[in-house]
Amino acid sequence: MTPVAASSIQVTAPQAVATATLAVDTPGEGLVEITREVARFVADAAAREGALFLFIRHTSASLVIQENADPDVRTDLVAALRRLAPESGPWVHDTEGPDDMPAHVKSMLTGISLHVPVIGGALALGTWQGIYVAEHRARPHRREVVLQFVGSRG
Repeated sequence: MTPVAASSIQVTAPQAVATATLAVDTPGEGLVEITREVARFVADAAAREGALFLFIRHTSASLVIQENADPDVRTDLVAALRRLAPESGPWVHDTEGPDDMPAHVKSMLTGISLHVPVIGGALALGTWQGIYVAEHRARPHRREVVLQFVGSRG
């Protein structure tokens, strides 16, 4: 197999690290788009070239990059996660209610961190990609997402 050549490699030494915490109020189970707030952080940090790291400080919510054009995608994703980790499962841990252990499983499956390249001062997301907090609990929560940019400023 022949490797694909990278187009125009650019080398930039990291000059800055910018960090912030984003509070996200969720309405309960579902996906809450945070792309706009994340892009604002990148702009406010004067980020030019580098990487943005996102980390959610919870074990029953997660971070995902998904389609942001058709809301049916989000509906179907929530339904799929419900099938993978139903409340009616034979869970031992139920201290915080029947949705708690399934929320931990869903978080483990979808992940608690992301990284997104920053190129030319913008998130290098695809045309239909958005960044979401995936709330896996039934009731509303306030979630904290740590944002950290590492790279050059311009």
